[in-house]
Amino acid sequence: MLNSKKIGLIGSGNMGEALINGLISSGSAPSENIICSDVREDRLEFIRDTYGVVTTTDNLEVVNSADIVVYAVKPQIMASVLRETADSLDMSKLVISIAAGVPLAAIESFLNKDLRLIRVMPNVAASVKEGAAAIAAGGHAREEDIQLTMSIFNSVGRTVFLKENYLMDAVTGLSGSGPSYIFLIVDALADAGVKVGLSRRDALFLSIQTVLGAAKMLMETKAHPGQLKDMVTSPGGTAIAGLHTLEKGGLRTTLIDAVEAATIRSKELGDIMIKNFANNEKAAGTKF
Repeated sequence: MLNSKKIGLIGSGNMGEALINGLISSGSAPSENIICSDVREDRLEFIRDTYGVVTTTDNLEVVNSADIVVYAVKPQIMASVLRETADSLDMSKLVISIAAGVPLAAIESFLNKDLRLIRVMPNVAASVKEGAAAIAAGGHAREEDIQLTMSIFNSVGRTVFLKENYLMDAVTGLSGSGPSYIFLIVDALADAGVKVGLSRRDALFLSIQTVLGAAKMLMETKAHPGQLKDMVTSPGGTAIAGLHTLEKGGLRTTLIDAVEAATIRSKELGDIMIKNFANNEKAAGTKF
């Protein structure tokens, strides 16, 4: 679906580079069909030399050259970048935002024009092509637009489409912030291994491989986590003793609370972004 499309990325940071790498290495898009921008000349030189894509410091050149425009910028500058490029945005282009915490409603209200708009919440694992991304569509997005967006983000992991835009805060709390929870768990497991006598190197390796293997079992078998847990817990054995301690310590409740807290914080940040967009719009004196 993507081979005939010109894809533009505004912002060539970690996520922008991950998408470029994924699109090219998966064969989803040839390098000559990708154009990206950034404010850093040295960054663009690296991207151009590494991936062979077209680069520019001009965001308008990206928008004017592309069929699909991905806004991969920090949320704090999203309003200014949208204002800069707004005149070149219309229904002929698919517009994708991955700016964290910026709701579709804020973008739609700020631009005040009909656009084929989609919001994506990816996560950091896209950098190793194992990302988890959720996709939500604006009112004028087409089914083809959703499929195109899923194709882009499937090149760096796996995607899920959400009919309800408001659930993007929950996605942020779960999979968006989720890698940080797993990093902490792996670090804690490694500490535990050291405490019971393993070297730091061996403990960390075993912790990482254990999490990787468990995740792969879940993905490939499609079995419920409880079912696989029961496979490991023999009567009176070591695993059930460890699980008892985890339950006693409230691990399950703590993880649920962590996702809920991150979701609430995402909603708070989204509300702040809506106000910031409104203030930017008021300062500009007009809508687009």
